[in-house]
Amino acid sequence: MTALIDRLAITASLRPVLTSLCATAILGIAWTLNDFFAWKAFGTGGTPPTWSGYLRMTKFRIGHLLAGPDLLDPSPHPTTGPSYLRAPLPPRAGGRARIMPRIMPQRQVPEPIDPATRTRLLGLVRRLAAEHPGVLETKLSHTEGRSTDGLYALEGVPTLNAEAREDKLLAREIAHAHPADNSLHVWLSGPDARKVIEAGWGQRFPLPFVRSGWTMVYAPRNDLELEVVERIVKAGVAWVAGVEV
Repeated sequence: MTALIDRLAITASLRPVLTSLCATAILGIAWTLNDFFAWKAFGTGGTPPTWSGYLRMTKFRIGHLLAGPDLLDPSPHPTTGPSYLRAPLPPRAGGRARIMPRIMPQRQVPEPIDPATRTRLLGLVRRLAAEHPGVLETKLSHTEGRSTDGLYALEGVPTLNAEAREDKLLAREIAHAHPADNSLHVWLSGPDARKVIEAGWGQRFPLPFVRSGWTMVYAPRNDLELEVVERIVKAGVAWVAGVEV
C-alpha cells in the first residue's frame, strides 16, 4: 500500500512537468509549421522548398545568429575602385526596411507600394534586356531557384567582367526582383555596394561564399524610389557586363 501511495504521489508531482513539456512541444511544432510555410511563401532563395531545404536554411540561420557579420556594416567593401553610382544616392525615406527573421531567403517585411510602381519594378529586367539586346538577356533566375526573372549579361559580351565569367554560382546574373516583397538582389562593384548600404538602400548578402558585391536592395514604394533602384540596377549592369546603359 505504501509503495502504491508513493507511486501516485510521484505521478501527481510529475503531472505539471509533463503538461508543461506537452504544451511546449505543441507550441514548438506550431511555430515550426508557421515558419516553414512563411519561408515557402516568400521564396526559398534557390533552396528546394522542402523540409530538407528548410532544415538546411535553418542551419545557416542559427549560424548567422550566433556568429554572423553585421550586414549593415559597409566597411568590408572598398572605398576605391570601379564605381558607376557617380551621383550620391538620396537617403531612403523612413530609414531602412525591416528584415524578415531568416537569412534564406533574404527578404524584407513588405511595405505599401503604388500598384503602377510595382508593375514597372517587376518588368524592369525585361525592359532593360529588350532595350540592350546585344548586352543583356532575361531568363529565370538561377539564384532564386528559377522562380522569378533574372537579368543576365550575355556570355559573348567582350567587356564581360572576369569575375562574372568565372563565377559558377551567380553565373553572369546581374539582378532580380522578389515578387513577394518587391526587394531585389543586385551584383555591384565593391564601392557601389558600399554606397547603397551607406545611403540606407540595402545591405550585404549573408552567405560568405557568394561574391561580396551581391547586395540586397530594399523595395521601392513609388516611382521616385524606383528611379533610385533603376540607377542601382544599371550600376550592376556596368559592373558585370562592362557596358554602361
